[in-house]
Amino acid sequence: MPSGAGAVEAEPGVSTHPRWHSHGLNRLGYYRLAALAAGALPRPVRLAAARRTGRLLARALPRERRAVDRNLGRILPAASPAVRARAVADTFARFACCFSDLLVLNRRRPASLAGALAAVEGREHLVQARAARRGVILLTAHLGNWDLAGRLLARHHGRPTHVVLSAEREAGLEAYLRRDQPGLRFVTRRQASAALDLWAALRRDEMVAMQADRATGERGDALVGFFGAPAAFPLGPFVLARAAGAPVVPAFCLMTEDDRYRLTIEPPIAVRGGGEHAALEATVRALERVVREHPTQWFNFYDVWADGRGRP
Repeated sequence: MPSGAGAVEAEPGVSTHPRWHSHGLNRLGYYRLAALAAGALPRPVRLAAARRTGRLLARALPRERRAVDRNLGRILPAASPAVRARAVADTFARFACCFSDLLVLNRRRPASLAGALAAVEGREHLVQARAARRGVILLTAHLGNWDLAGRLLARHHGRPTHVVLSAEREAGLEAYLRRDQPGLRFVTRRQASAALDLWAALRRDEMVAMQADRATGERGDALVGFFGAPAAFPLGPFVLARAAGAPVVPAFCLMTEDDRYRLTIEPPIAVRGGGEHAALEATVRALERVVREHPTQWFNFYDVWADGRGRP
């Protein structure tokens, strides 16, 4: 186990503002134009164009390229500079493919996505988690096509699914990307009653999907050893799981070599009183293993480890 693996609460008074970036291109008008172009192309042509665009963006965004290179340096410590440079370019190319699918596939109804799914691994873990009928907290990450994961699992869960997301700076963009559908509801953290609504949904034996790999910048974040150094992770999902009596299930939606997606569901993690940090660490260990296996599908374009204390 890497050093510093124990979860530690963020120090009082420490500034832990989120460190990911927002670009001028993150605007509704640009998304509409991109979606129009993407939707006009057959998917193989669209993904080939996305890969080329992603590699060009890797050259055009030096700050993000350096951040990805630093992150990959921790994940692939033995990689040569040439191998790491290829991995950086591949990360941008993979992200462009998933973003292209976000604009096209992810806006469709869950029932229409069967053709994009290559396999579901660990379906029995979801069945096990549902056995107590206390709801399920699905924890995914910015790994592969995380938006698609919630939609696909909505099909397999058979119960209403609530997908929790960070608010977009432009409300119109948020509405464009994430429209409620039958059995699928999007919840942003800006909603004052969100935590209570999610607790009630779990008590109705519904599913809540949340991200687990980006700190919120709030006092509830915790530090956990990740690839040998402490990084900040949100503790909130585990506090909610303990309050509702719901199990936590890590799950990841990864792109396969044939450009479809494989949904991998991990064994459920029970969160008992006082066990929030232990459950967080178990989730981080699962994330660490999957990121090590698929390093170029982990899309965090900022220094995840910062100065080693969760600070920006």
